[in-house]
Amino acid sequence: MRQSNGAAKPGSIPEGQSAAEQRERLIACAELLFFAYRDFINDPDKLLEQYGFGRAHHRVLHFVNRNPGLRVADLLHILKITKQSLARVLKQLIEDGFVTQRSGKEDRRQRLLYVTPKGTKLAEKLTNLQIRRIEEALGEAGPGADDATQRFLFAMIAEKDRDSVYALIRLPEDAPEPDPIEQLQDRT
Repeated sequence: MRQSNGAAKPGSIPEGQSAAEQRERLIACAELLFFAYRDFINDPDKLLEQYGFGRAHHRVLHFVNRNPGLRVADLLHILKITKQSLARVLKQLIEDGFVTQRSGKEDRRQRLLYVTPKGTKLAEKLTNLQIRRIEEALGEAGPGADDATQRFLFAMIAEKDRDSVYALIRLPEDAPEPDPIEQLQDRT
């Protein structure tokens, strides 16, 4: 597969490529994303089937496990799903003993979510399946793949959501932080 030297500006046509060739290259990237996502979720999907769960259950378990005491309202914002969809998934996770829901200490109307030990165990199994695949892929991709992949994935996130995603996830201390000047320019 031919790789770009990274010198081209976003949306520009690399030297020596026609617009049609550029389009085909971008379509190939989209197709690679489809196949990568298919395989990224395949092993977790098989495990989830054993519990009668789907991908929405996986996402809820993941974010509640990583953020104990997460408010239901915040989870709705993270997942960008309807209250009705979340209610169905949460009901099943709570009834099956994977998640608990508590009222907030200051505001009793808040619903705070926590995984149970059973929920933690399943969430960790699912995470381990996926990070093993990521670790292998980054190893195959070679030096610098981790940073390049993170930059690419952040660039794929809607610009308006990048700050909230950055605040939500835990990057290693040495990871490059967003440029504060660029963030200020984005807000103006």
